Amino acid sequence: MLGEWRVTHRRLSSRLAGCTEWTEFQGTSSTRKILGGCGNVEDNVLNFPEGEVKAAALRSFNQDSQEWAIWWLDGRAPHHLDTPVVGRFSGAVGTFFARDTWEGKPITVRFTWRKNPGKNPVWEQAFSDDEGRSWETNWVMEFVRQ
Repeated sequence: MLGEWRVTHRRLSSRLAGCTEWTEFQGTSSTRKILGGCGNVEDNVLNFPEGEVKAAALRSFNQDSQEWAIWWLDGRAPHHLDTPVVGRFSGAVGTFFARDTWEGKPITVRFTWRKNPGKNPVWEQAFSDDEGRSWETNWVMEFVRQ
C-alpha cells in the first residue's frame, strides 16, 4: 500500500448502538517505508463533513513472529496513540486484533486489509462487545491510486 492514494471513507454514524446510518466522505493517504522496509508510516487527510482532520498510521513488522502491529494517531488527540492492533496477512487478506475500550466498555477491535489484486485495496474496522462472537463493521476505506 505504498504510494499516494485517494480514499473514499464510509463511517457508521454511531458505534455499537444499532445504528444503520453511514456517512461518506473523501480523503487522501500517502504511505512510505521506514525501518529499512520493516515498517511504514501513512499520512492521512480525512475530509469529515465537520471539517478536515489529519491522522497517521504507524506500522511495524516483527520478523520473528511474522506479525504486524498498527498504531493510529489522530490529530485531534495529538499525544495519544491508539492501542495497536496486531496480526498478519494470509494471502491477500490481513486480519489484526486488539483489546480496547469504547465509551468506557471493553471491546475487541478488528482491522481487515484486503489487497484486492486487480482492484482497489479496502480497509475495514469492526468492533465486538461480546469477545468476538459478533462484529459491527463501523468504518470502510477504499483506496484508489493517484
